[in-house]
Amino acid sequence: MVDLSVSLNRLTLRNPILVASGTFGYAREMEAYVDFARLGGVIPKTVTPLPRIGNPPPRTVETASGMLNSIGLDNDGLDTFIEKHLPYLLGLDTAVIVNIAGRSVDDFSTMAARVGEHPGVAALELNISCPNVSGGVDFGTNPELARDVVRAVRNACDLPVIAKLTPNVTSIIPIAAAAADGGADAVSLVNTFQGMAIDWRRRRPILGNVLGGLSGPAIKPLALRCVFQVARNVDIPIIGIGGIQSLDDVMEFLVAGASAVQIGTANFYNPGISGRLVDELEQVLATEGLSNVREIVGSLQTP
Repeated sequence: MVDLSVSLNRLTLRNPILVASGTFGYAREMEAYVDFARLGGVIPKTVTPLPRIGNPPPRTVETASGMLNSIGLDNDGLDTFIEKHLPYLLGLDTAVIVNIAGRSVDDFSTMAARVGEHPGVAALELNISCPNVSGGVDFGTNPELARDVVRAVRNACDLPVIAKLTPNVTSIIPIAAAAADGGADAVSLVNTFQGMAIDWRRRRPILGNVLGGLSGPAIKPLALRCVFQVARNVDIPIIGIGGIQSLDDVMEFLVAGASAVQIGTANFYNPGISGRLVDELEQVLATEGLSNVREIVGSLQTP
């Protein structure tokens, strides 16, 4: 039996396969397809202090090897999340990581304190990297702001803190270092890459919000680069995200330095993929003669 458990400082997961926020609803929508008890954890869609209707349609566009979205953090707001969705989520036999976003440090710390009042939440993931809302990436593009918001959340609750970072910066290394300095237990790398799609015959952008975030297999090499660079330069556990749709993809992120991964866009066209990847991970590690998944993390050999 291979030990699949991983520890991200204060957060321990039964295995490194998570599902990414914004691709799994509030989990209830996926119960027909996934045995939640097989997963390392679920991250429901981002919650904001107040309800948001999101951006104008169209909100998604299929691209070559990827998907552009400009959902705009459509969600029910924190009060409804705590009243309606959190009790269901905490009844699942898996780790529940609540993803929050706000417009100010006070927004983040206030939300963290309220979520922290509910026993059973495994951790908080701070969405400081959404490219589709006004101000959504401010905290994730400025090291000082990233450090401040992480520190404020650490002081507001006892939950492990994960900072989800944007790749839309010149270098992601100083942002990850600032999150670590602020007290983050881990960083999630990466959110979507900002892009756009155009209907040239109409001379119009296709997305209602003009710009969107690119995800899917198209971004995997870019996300791997971010994971590799942070793993070599910052002492903090990493959760890899970006175009993962097979076990080989999972292994590439682990070897590059990620301790865990999130499955995102693949959930839309293969909602049962995350559970299957857990089974395949155990099999391949056994074939490699490894006793635990931690042996493969960061094992990349470079010239």
